[in-house]
Amino acid sequence: MFVMSSPSGAGKTTLSRGLLDTDEEIVMSVSATTRNPRPGEVDGKDYYFVSVEDFGLMVNRGEFLEHAKVFDNYYGTPRGPVEEALSGGKDVLFDIDWQGTQQLKENAREDVVSIFILPPSTQELERRLHTRAQDSAEIVAKRMAKAADEMSHWAEYDYIIVNQDLDKSRTQIRAILDAERLKRPRQTGLGGFVKGLREGL
Repeated sequence: MFVMSSPSGAGKTTLSRGLLDTDEEIVMSVSATTRNPRPGEVDGKDYYFVSVEDFGLMVNRGEFLEHAKVFDNYYGTPRGPVEEALSGGKDVLFDIDWQGTQQLKENAREDVVSIFILPPSTQELERRLHTRAQDSAEIVAKRMAKAADEMSHWAEYDYIIVNQDLDKSRTQIRAILDAERLKRPRQTGLGGFVKGLREGL
């Protein structure tokens, strides 16, 4: 489980898409949310859009690996699709905040690798939020106020990337993923392979 978190506008979504486009062994975890779809978003691909009532029922049935309330809306990671992907030998990419990351680590610490992406400056973060023109000035101000709180959780993550240059950040994320996949406990079947080598096979 490969987690990427950041304040809104730090480049996490762009970096996530880049990783998914270049690596067939990793799939995106699709979150459920009670917020309304943005233009162009597709139900089941970008998010599972559900009512507040349905979300509450899913929580009560234990169907989420993690869930949290963010900006008056609820978000959560459905357990089923993630477990299915992992058992099929795929890595799963999570685009969640620090609250969700804490819950994931409580549930499956050994399987979680976490990266926090920081913007190069507060001014650049605000510029990016205005540039993407998805939110009103009021929402941008809310996101900026929340960013300071989100960034205070950086020390809870395994890796930190300051996203000054997109290509450099992509390379760093790729290096982290490759290194984590090479860790001994994650290389299944290695014992038998080495035994064969020792026996001259």
